[in-house]
Amino acid sequence: MKMKLIEIKEYTGVIILESGLHIGAGSDEIKIGGIDSPVVKNPVTGRPYIPGSSLKGKIRTLLEWNEGNVDEKGLPFSTDKSENLIARIFGNGKIKEDYNGGPTRVSFNDCELLEESARELAEAGGFTEEKTEISMNRRTGTARNGGLRNIERVPAGARFDFCVTFKIFDMDDGGKVDRAAYELLKRGFKLLELDSLGGSGSRGYGRIRFDNTSDKSVWPESGNAPA
Repeated sequence: MKMKLIEIKEYTGVIILESGLHIGAGSDEIKIGGIDSPVVKNPVTGRPYIPGSSLKGKIRTLLEWNEGNVDEKGLPFSTDKSENLIARIFGNGKIKEDYNGGPTRVSFNDCELLEESARELAEAGGFTEEKTEISMNRRTGTARNGGLRNIERVPAGARFDFCVTFKIFDMDDGGKVDRAAYELLKRGFKLLELDSLGGSGSRGYGRIRFDNTSDKSVWPESGNAPA
């Protein structure tokens, strides 16, 4: 069986936060009265961003649930069969034996804060907000000891760019299966709009919307094919 790269698709647009977003950066410091759980930030600009790995991981999980690739514990997985579209899209991980579906098709860029949105947030007081939460004792209806925590979030209304590229291979099928995989990937973006991104989704965090999306071929139709 031959494998030839015949096209690269590009899916781009804007991510609009419908509610506060928390994608944690971790913290090794304990600050009295400070932020207990900061968000991930660009180390150069200090601005929050959305890691491509966060988008990739959540979309993959939603598609695996949607396709029924879930084990007896409710955990998602991708099979080692070459015809499995999810494995083609995202890669096959540790399962290598008897897999001939080829390389990972999708590549997610990190999503940077749009300049206009950054200016708006700066004028409003900063790139992030602090949300205080309390862990409750459900039997007594009172706060647990040490249950008070301060969570950093990117506020609702913030906007980020996103860009995903997808490789189409001809595996003796003219790229038919990979094109089907690409359409499945786009379904994952819709599923994400109906779910949440980042932490604390069940408490209303991380509701997002994709806007101004563009779906086009950037190679070779754009004239960027290598000689």
